[in-house]
Amino acid sequence: MHIRTSFPYETAHEDLRIPLPDGTRLYARVWRPLTEEPVPALLEYLPYRLTDWTAPRDFQRHPWYAGHGYASVRVDVRGHGNSEGLPTDEYSATELADGVEVVNWLAAQPWCDGRVGMFGISWGGFNSLQIAALAPEPLKAVVTVCSTDDRYDNDVHYMGGSVLAVDMHAWAATMLAFVSRPPDPRYAGPGWRDLWLERLEHVDPFIHTWLDHQTRDAYWRHGSVCEDYGAIDAAVLAVGGWHDPYRDTVLRLVEHLPPDRVRGIVGPWSHQYPDRGLPPGPAIGFLQETLRWWDQHLKGVDTGVMREPLLRAYVSDSHRPATAYDTLPGRWVGEPAWPSPHVTTISYGLQGAPVLVRSPQHTGVDAGRFFPFGNDADLPPDQREEDARSACFEFAVGEETWVLGRPRVRLRVTCEVPRGQVIARLCDVAPDGASTLVTRGVLNLSARLGRDRAVPWEPGATGEVVFELNGIGHVFPPGHRIRLAVSSAYWPWIWPQPESEAGFTLDPAGSFLELPVRTHDLAADIGFEDPEQSAPLGVNFPATLDEPRPERLVVRDVAKGEWCLEVDPRYGGTRVYPDGLEFTEDALETYTVDETDPLSARARSEWSIRLHRPELGWDTTVRTRSEITCEAAVFLTSNEVICTEGDEVVFHRTWEKRIPRTAG
Repeated sequence: MHIRTSFPYETAHEDLRIPLPDGTRLYARVWRPLTEEPVPALLEYLPYRLTDWTAPRDFQRHPWYAGHGYASVRVDVRGHGNSEGLPTDEYSATELADGVEVVNWLAAQPWCDGRVGMFGISWGGFNSLQIAALAPEPLKAVVTVCSTDDRYDNDVHYMGGSVLAVDMHAWAATMLAFVSRPPDPRYAGPGWRDLWLERLEHVDPFIHTWLDHQTRDAYWRHGSVCEDYGAIDAAVLAVGGWHDPYRDTVLRLVEHLPPDRVRGIVGPWSHQYPDRGLPPGPAIGFLQETLRWWDQHLKGVDTGVMREPLLRAYVSDSHRPATAYDTLPGRWVGEPAWPSPHVTTISYGLQGAPVLVRSPQHTGVDAGRFFPFGNDADLPPDQREEDARSACFEFAVGEETWVLGRPRVRLRVTCEVPRGQVIARLCDVAPDGASTLVTRGVLNLSARLGRDRAVPWEPGATGEVVFELNGIGHVFPPGHRIRLAVSSAYWPWIWPQPESEAGFTLDPAGSFLELPVRTHDLAADIGFEDPEQSAPLGVNFPATLDEPRPERLVVRDVAKGEWCLEVDPRYGGTRVYPDGLEFTEDALETYTVDETDPLSARARSEWSIRLHRPELGWDTTVRTRSEITCEAAVFLTSNEVICTEGDEVVFHRTWEKRIPRTAG
């Protein structure tokens, strides 16, 4: 990583408040080049607290953009951080309307030339696309990283129509802890406590809303730009990683947006900006690449970025199974269109007699993290144990086979119960038997006719189910085997269905694996500059004598047949900021299931967050507990928030709710 300290422009930054029509003021930090000429503005718009949680990341890129002639602006969403107002659901109509107002306000400032770009990763990538679909006139360009165009089927809530236990729960628990944090008196002023207490009185756990909508209804269609790609007028650079759950959005955006306004990049990365150098690499000069995008679309400079291939994708070489890789070997390829003329669908027929697929309920403990962040235990380990809990079909690799895109399965299934799910994993099996997970997909059987409805399976009926696996770029070398592993359970990624312990019968006759195979003798001259960033903020991470607990720990109670996965999400621990803030957070997630009982599934998260300013005598703590269990007909959710200032409990509330299982 090159740390850049010299730029074309000297810069300065200031904190200010952006007024909204209803009188609410949003907290913002603006980095600007020191010039008399107005410049384009870049906006990153998030709920994650610009004065602490994202501050280290913000200082890596906003000053860099300012040094290259842009006013780079970071804004906290209403009801979060030091912004005024009350929190809302994610990507609410209020959040998006506020975002439009912020875009228009920036364009009207004397230091802005009237042209605005938006960028962000994850939440900020989501709302960049969604605000672009509302088409505020000044918004000319977007860089969206690790984001989605489909809030139902490609987000943290549902996958293939099934409840995503691991992140539906974990993210709702995380946001409950996040939204309960207080404003910072150093920035919010003496009214911070009243603002905090007003927010807390309006908190409602997101999980209630998310589980109330178990099919793809109007709630999920809101904010899903796939409903109308034509609404987006801005130029879109879509960026993702093969180890990020949102990578398929890049493929859909380059397919559906006009080719003169879109480009896509998919690398080997996790859920991170691709210049940060976190596993897996290689990292790229992402800021330089985005500068080409901004200069092209906000300054009218021909940077050549629109002469790049429509999609630049990294195709990884075959690799041994591991939970982390510093760098994955491979190469970049360029596609002139998507679907690509270089990719052909090859169908592999499954062989053998009909097989009963009745996976133990703990199948999936080796799935890895749904959101890899570059930690040591993020990625799936060797899949041999998972494969043993699945029905496997293999195909010999005679010559090097490049896969680029979304594989698909067509499976002939007989199911004796009305509910269940089918999970398909594609693995690369080495000659010594090592099994590396390449990609996977899920289908809730009740969603087989569409994600917008729940149609129970007719018990005893036989039918074909068809679904895609997540996109991937991977090379299968000669001498290896392509393994399709099919299971009826995948905990804790997928919440088990009632009666799903019965499994289903899979008939290989009429069942197929369809692979998008790319021609691999095409030369490609694709490269990126080395990564660089602006100088770091200078956050201090105090040393501790405490033994760190494992990131992912699987505990098996042999006598009870119970499996428990403990996850430390490793968001940040304790850090001390240059302005004196001491910030400590700790979280632990546990996922428990009896290997024979789908109704035994339990997900639990506990959070503790302390914000302390010794110089102000300010010391606050937020503690939360979130849990989901189930019965055959309902989900049972339990949430608790306890907030203290010093030794005083200023807020304590619990929520208990029973939510009907309409599809999940």
